Amino acid sequence: MTSPSPARKLPETARTRHRRLREQGSLDRDALDAVLAAGFLCHVGVMVDGTPLVVPTVYGSDGTTLYFHGSVASRSLAASPGASVCVTVTHVDGLVLARSVFEHGVNYRSAMVFGTPRPVTDPDEKLAGLRCLTEQATPGQWDYARRPSRRELAATALLALSLDEASVKIRTGPPDDGDGADAELGLWAGVLPLHTSWGPLEPDPALPAGIEPPSHLAGRATPSPPPSPQPQPQPRPR
Repeated sequence: MTSPSPARKLPETARTRHRRLREQGSLDRDALDAVLAAGFLCHVGVMVDGTPLVVPTVYGSDGTTLYFHGSVASRSLAASPGASVCVTVTHVDGLVLARSVFEHGVNYRSAMVFGTPRPVTDPDEKLAGLRCLTEQATPGQWDYARRPSRRELAATALLALSLDEASVKIRTGPPDDGDGADAELGLWAGVLPLHTSWGPLEPDPALPAGIEPPSHLAGRATPSPPPSPQPQPQPRPR
């Protein structure tokens, strides 16, 4: 993995230092941005009443700050101001199937972000943060749908976390046992790639007739398959 330029390198800390599989680790800020840009669902690890919880939630990144919904984390921060969280984002790209089970693995891209999030209370920043995570999940939806009211904003818990302390791990390529003793076993080995895609749009049953989906949704969705041909009636035997 190539070394990032000093200006785009994340600081190495006790929490971001790679101790295992170091060749897969990176402190490249561009790599972090790429992993975050490729998704919209993260998992937030937080202590709540002395119990560790890992909560899935949506997020958005503006390049310096990670915004995410966080009612559970907000309760924890209220009880323990200054408590740290760990936010993870992972994309699975394929199964690495080797000649031995021991050498099996996963091709993936993963980021971990550490720090103390702050509740977003300023109405303007909260609107900007909600726009950030809405547009990350569905580009174009913020300008299409009705935006939050003051009451809805007040009822929404939004947290902001700096991207200053983070690390990335990426695994690509085939199995590692192609030049080992197991290569003589005559077994197939390689990668089973995993690709994800959006399916056809499913209209709300309450949607009135004649309302077509906006282009930013229609362009992302998979076209609906053509209807199956109806069986033709067979002539009755005489």
